[in-house]
Amino acid sequence: MTQAKARYSRILVKLSGEALMGNGDYGIEPAVIRRIAGELQDIRQMEVQVAVVIGGGNIFRGAGLARAGMDRVAADHMGMLATVMNALAMQDALESLGLHARVMSAIRINEVCEDYIRRRAMRHLEKGRVTIFAAGTGNPFFTTDTAAALRAIEINADVLLKATKVNGVYSDDPLRNPAAVRYPRLTFDRVLSEKLNVMDATAIVMCRDNRLPLRVFNLNNPGDLTRIVRGEDVGTAVTLE
Repeated sequence: MTQAKARYSRILVKLSGEALMGNGDYGIEPAVIRRIAGELQDIRQMEVQVAVVIGGGNIFRGAGLARAGMDRVAADHMGMLATVMNALAMQDALESLGLHARVMSAIRINEVCEDYIRRRAMRHLEKGRVTIFAAGTGNPFFTTDTAAALRAIEINADVLLKATKVNGVYSDDPLRNPAAVRYPRLTFDRVLSEKLNVMDATAIVMCRDNRLPLRVFNLNNPGDLTRIVRGEDVGTAVTLE
């Protein structure tokens, strides 16, 4: 594969922690993380620079713990640590395929990964290393969706690719409502006004105000991520107009 076949030169992929569970109820399914790593390898072979943000919902979800009565700040810090665990697992899966990968954390945890420093992150990407951003923004009350939007903007990504369990954005939850309609294209303003379940409002506003295109796709469809990078119309595109 060659650079000419890729539509983008630098992407950021947002993975939920739940995506790593496969059919399990908790933790990481090795076959799933290996498959995702394989798709990222295919993209790197197209000479595309790849950054990744991973959630932690397969281990701890801060908001859920807070609803159960835990202090929200403590709960969110636990969620950040869960994302570091997932990021290290993804790094291992990538390196087992022969790729170079770096984990950069928004909270200081130097024994296991690097601190997030924007200039260093840019250098890793330019060197062809898959760069995995962990610990969200490093602040409580912010989701990993917002962290993905923030990091994508900071590294000047061409597009933010949001992996979900369905093939795009729907008018309702298609898993519960078979009559739900899929939108092939949306504007950020429509996502906000209709409160569509894409990403949290802060992330959507950041993408809109910084003219960062967003595409939502089904991670469970093997090859869809690669097809998007090649320029195929997969999932739902969310743009300014």
